Amino acid sequence: MHIRIATRKSVLALWQAEHVAAEIRRVAPGVDVELLPLSTRGDEVLDRSLQKIGGKGLFIKELEVAMQDGRADIAVHSMKDVPAVMPDGFCIAAILPRGNPADALLSSGRLTLDTLPNGA
Repeated sequence: MHIRIATRKSVLALWQAEHVAAEIRRVAPGVDVELLPLSTRGDEVLDRSLQKIGGKGLFIKELEVAMQDGRADIAVHSMKDVPAVMPDGFCIAAILPRGNPADALLSSGRLTLDTLPNGA
């Protein structure tokens, strides 16, 4: 069996898709998994507000088209990019367990990772 995963080309999206591919390989060792990195309109339009040109769907439309035309079998998305109402013919088929949500540093500009004390 061969599964083609449509994904955006961003570093985060590629990591997420490879994580899903690894999980598929773990639970189904004989399955061949291939990533299909695609550029989306949301990735390409950098000079305008995303809300003004289409909102969340800008990051997933090209991946949906790849599934519709047979280039991909599944797609991997960040849930923040998935619209509340799915287009006809699509569904959320699986959600992996959430990772550690404490992986970000928010700073007013005066604090950096280098200035944090050890163990912070």
